[in-house]
Amino acid sequence: MNHHGAHAHTQDGKTRLMLALSITASWFLVELAGGLYANSLALLADAAHMLTDLAALGLSLFALKISERPATHQKTYGYLRAEILAALANGVFLILIGIYIFYESYQRFMEPPEVKSAAMLAVAATGLLANLVTARLLYHSRHENLNLRGAFLHVLGDTLGSVGAIIAGILMLTRQWYLADPIVSAIVGALVLYSSWELVAESVDVLLEGTPRHLKISHILDDLGKMKGVRSVHDLHVWAITSEVTAMSCHLVLGPDEDAEAALAESSRLMREKYGIEHTTIQIELEHWTS
Repeated sequence: MNHHGAHAHTQDGKTRLMLALSITASWFLVELAGGLYANSLALLADAAHMLTDLAALGLSLFALKISERPATHQKTYGYLRAEILAALANGVFLILIGIYIFYESYQRFMEPPEVKSAAMLAVAATGLLANLVTARLLYHSRHENLNLRGAFLHVLGDTLGSVGAIIAGILMLTRQWYLADPIVSAIVGALVLYSSWELVAESVDVLLEGTPRHLKISHILDDLGKMKGVRSVHDLHVWAITSEVTAMSCHLVLGPDEDAEAALAESSRLMREKYGIEHTTIQIELEHWTS
């Protein structure tokens, strides 16, 4: 992706995040009041999730702003990895939320309190609508970077929480089965943990400069080794600077009479066109240098 396109995506992502933040802040107050009034763990768990969403969405906006700062002599790649730190923080928040929901579910499972089911159902139904609107805002931006994906997963978790609260509300209203509240909350907690784990794992991979999951080192080695005049490839490294920017470096060993300039141009083109790697550092060596 070129820098102009990346900037356009960033601006669009910022706009969507700001709208999502406004909707989430408004609905958090409504759901908190509704959860306290109805004495519903499902609603209160969802409201707690929304509270962390406010922090997470705000953190995502801050990270997008920071990542736009230019590179310096001290930070030669700029502040691009601010988005990865935000994504990691969002993932950790989600895991903590899931654990908290499990804890509260256990407490209520042992002694299920009476819940005002009609009020809970009304708040959950309207909350689902608000969450769907917010999820729709962030849906198309979720693949742009891990930061926006983390924000989307937060909202998706809220949406699942609202669905769970609606199911629990219906069961309690029609059957007076108050165990539905902690049981549904525990299911939502499990879904939140599942959705957050991969986000945390991918963020850690980037911070550890691991090879992006969609790229195979063996394939790259094979393609470079098949180039005209290449005798061997060594010290190949491929790592993610951010979820959008991948870098690569390697040494190509050529035969003594091969065209080094042509090999450099061809290998750079191969990385760019086949693997989408724009940032390449390729050192050319002649075979007799290493013998």
